[in-house]
Amino acid sequence: MADERWEVYSPSTKQYLGEMKETAPEQISIMFNEARQDFDMWRKLTVKERLAYIEKLRDILLNELEKATEVISGSNGKVKVDALVADIMPVLDFISFLKKDAATILERQKAKTPIVFLGKQSYVDYMPRGVVAVISPWNYPFQLTMVPVLSAIIGGNTVIAKPSEITPIVGTYMEELFEKAGFPKGVIQFAHGGKEVGEAIIEQKPDYIFFTGSVATGKIIASEAAKHLIPVTLELGGKDPMIVCHDANIERAAKGAVWGAFTNSGQVCMSVERLYVDERIYEPFVKAVQKEVALLKQGVDVKHDIGSMTFKKQVTIVREHVQDALEKGAVLATGKRPEEWEEDTMFIEPMVFTSVTEDMKLIQEETFGPLLPIIPFGDEKEAIKKANASPYGLNASVWSSDLRKAEQIASELVSGAVIINDVLISVANHHLPFGGAKQSGIGSYHGVQGLRMFCYEKAVMKDAGKKRSELQWYPYEGKYDAFKSLIQSYYGSSKNYPAFLKSFLDLLKKSK
Repeated sequence: MADERWEVYSPSTKQYLGEMKETAPEQISIMFNEARQDFDMWRKLTVKERLAYIEKLRDILLNELEKATEVISGSNGKVKVDALVADIMPVLDFISFLKKDAATILERQKAKTPIVFLGKQSYVDYMPRGVVAVISPWNYPFQLTMVPVLSAIIGGNTVIAKPSEITPIVGTYMEELFEKAGFPKGVIQFAHGGKEVGEAIIEQKPDYIFFTGSVATGKIIASEAAKHLIPVTLELGGKDPMIVCHDANIERAAKGAVWGAFTNSGQVCMSVERLYVDERIYEPFVKAVQKEVALLKQGVDVKHDIGSMTFKKQVTIVREHVQDALEKGAVLATGKRPEEWEEDTMFIEPMVFTSVTEDMKLIQEETFGPLLPIIPFGDEKEAIKKANASPYGLNASVWSSDLRKAEQIASELVSGAVIINDVLISVANHHLPFGGAKQSGIGSYHGVQGLRMFCYEKAVMKDAGKKRSELQWYPYEGKYDAFKSLIQSYYGSSKNYPAFLKSFLDLLKKSK
């Protein structure tokens, strides 16, 4: 509806956060008109001039760090340390990356020119695409909006951003940040609302679409974009495996598994959702994990490790996966059965499962919740086969004291990223590409490619224009034998430079 409003409450504290008004679909076309008008101005600024706005935004964010942390924590249900370290700090680090490297990455890049085009020069320019649509999720509502938005803006694009309607107060806070930083109105605009607003944005045919979210929604967006040949980047789900070899540091791996599975209540596309452990260390490893889980504190204060779930629908999915696993024979090693959960709770205690089989939903489907199934394997080949037996391929980790073996296992995993003896952290390295294989997405961002993908590449070759003619121009008469000799002498396995030079000079004479 054009004037739909809804009240927003914290999922963890139930505190009233405010009232939101959905952006009317008819307003979306006005926003696109403003974005296209300001694009002509914004694209003409240098990277340094655009960066000045971004640095001002950074300074404002640093000055109100406590407010930003409270907005994210209250809206999402995650504890404040997670909000600060995993949502805000990566954005600040990304701005540092832009300050240091953006101008070099986006500047004109010289390219080689074949010798047959002697006298010409070649280069590549990175040109902004136009209006970019950024549609972002609720699990990391700040980071997963700000990084693609800033990536698009630094390249000279204007942006229409649609934050998740599940954490809308974070969306309005980001909007306020850009306003305080003095960005021209049409450079970055926020459209608030749900499915209808997202559809209205796609209907306006943006020049590029960057989507982070579920596989199901990603497929719909890709289908609609394909009708108009709109390029897309899709950052989708995962069912990330963790492989623990017999020679791994058990204590470290157990601690890593617990953090990797339960940070942000498991609502991470790169969560450890399948944990494969060498059968020789399986029992002591499970005990080590149980010991670490027992130390976790759940709540809403800074002393707590795990907060609440964010989205009620996700609680239902977690419940279904737990019930399916228990019905099929899984053993609950830590945590409570669904019938023991408090009514209408958003807090789910971390659950560790053993006696898990491959047909269970918590192995086959993305859970996005605090579940950790632990499965034994006989040898590394079996572990690799099981890890790759998934439609997803976003992230993975390998744990071993033998780094050469770990690297070999990593090379065989079908995954956008693999981390050795740690978990999740590749997404926080802005020098590395972040993206998935298989149904975990299309394309990647971060790093050099993460900035250039928001631009189209313009290949340019230039000539001084002083010669009357070129070798390959008309007339063709008398050139066949010379070209044949040139090709044979230059492209053969043994280059014959004297023959090549003779053919080249012969062609020059015939081209005058």
